[in-house]
Amino acid sequence: MAGMGNLSGLMQQAQRMQRDLAKLQEDLKERMVEGSSGDGAVTVIASGAQEIMSIKVSPEAVDPDDVETLEDLLIVAFNNALEKSRDMQRAETEKITGGMNFPGMM
Repeated sequence: MAGMGNLSGLMQQAQRMQRDLAKLQEDLKERMVEGSSGDGAVTVIASGAQEIMSIKVSPEAVDPDDVETLEDLLIVAFNNALEKSRDMQRAETEKITGGMNFPGMM
């Protein structure tokens, strides 16, 4: 049957890609990115799996009379860290998939 060898090779490639992506997901849990705001007044560390690992707030950023500013700084730092995490995940996934986008993948 013509073409069955190609199908078998394609299936093997898909299985290898699936294994590589599973390993990547585990690796990304260990890789960290940093987001910050207010010239470093708030720093958020996130994993490549988009989990927040730590938050640091400088004492100067804490003003009991201006809680809204601290809240804004936290939001910006969180979003910055998560954006970097997603970018890292996307770049690493593209290395495995060759830039192909598969529904439901990461």
